[in-house]
Amino acid sequence: MGITWREEVPELPPLIELRAFEAAARHLSFKKAAAELCVTPTAISHQIRQLERYCGQSLFRRHPRPVTLTEAGARLFPVIHGGFEEFAKAMATIKRVGNTQPLRLTTTNAFASRWLVPRLPLWRRQPDALPLEVIGTDAVLDLRSEADVAIRNAAASPKDGFAKALFRDSFWPICSPRLLSGHRPLKRAAELRGQVLIHFHWPPFVPNAATWQRWFTAARRRWRDVPEINEMDHLSFREELHAIEAVLAGQGIGMLSDLLVGDELKAGTLVKALDLKVSGFGFYLVHAAGHPRQREIAALSRWLQSAR
Repeated sequence: MGITWREEVPELPPLIELRAFEAAARHLSFKKAAAELCVTPTAISHQIRQLERYCGQSLFRRHPRPVTLTEAGARLFPVIHGGFEEFAKAMATIKRVGNTQPLRLTTTNAFASRWLVPRLPLWRRQPDALPLEVIGTDAVLDLRSEADVAIRNAAASPKDGFAKALFRDSFWPICSPRLLSGHRPLKRAAELRGQVLIHFHWPPFVPNAATWQRWFTAARRRWRDVPEINEMDHLSFREELHAIEAVLAGQGIGMLSDLLVGDELKAGTLVKALDLKVSGFGFYLVHAAGHPRQREIAALSRWLQSAR
């Protein structure tokens, strides 16, 4: 009769608790550990208490601050830290081919076309650049199944993942200089009479959308002689991109983002028709917490901010 030998593997605590302990012990800060792992300090504290229950003793001295390791914590830290380093090396080896897969980035059609795509050659020159699959859509895609990262344009930080603020925009009356006498900006809202106002659709759920109606409300606080908006000629589009193209073609004055037509404003192809703006929104890079390609996402985030 053959003999089967099976070595008993000791039970281990959950990996999430070990990750929380390693990060907190390395930083000697629950707050910094939380920021690194994209969770709250309360979550870090809870995970470490769970690990302490498993160990049967405290791993941190929490008072007085800053936190310090107990004797048990000091013995445990180099073992856990070294283990994670070995895990990282092994994963890097087996994922080397996987990391060449494109990072799926979703953003609005207007931002993709007007800002991102023209700058992609600069991205590809970066030493840590990786291929991007750009998904232009005005729909909000699932960051766990349909895309890796999103550049969202929102009034406040998005809640469907870890969000990093990139930049903000403002909306101005913008047109081709050909529409202005002597290519000089208008001085008063009254001079808009006779011009065509170009609009694009804003979803009804967007608060304080940067519309012509909102701009006229602000103009009446600055000037006395402001035309009624229903006295003007209008040209409306469903898509923001089409409104921008109409403005570029000299078909009227649009309420446009200074971010999306920033290159044309610098070149003088487009100009601000009047010196009055309305506030826009923030642009945020968003990804699911704990995404496996954190390093690549961080590199993309740094580049996006520098390419402003």
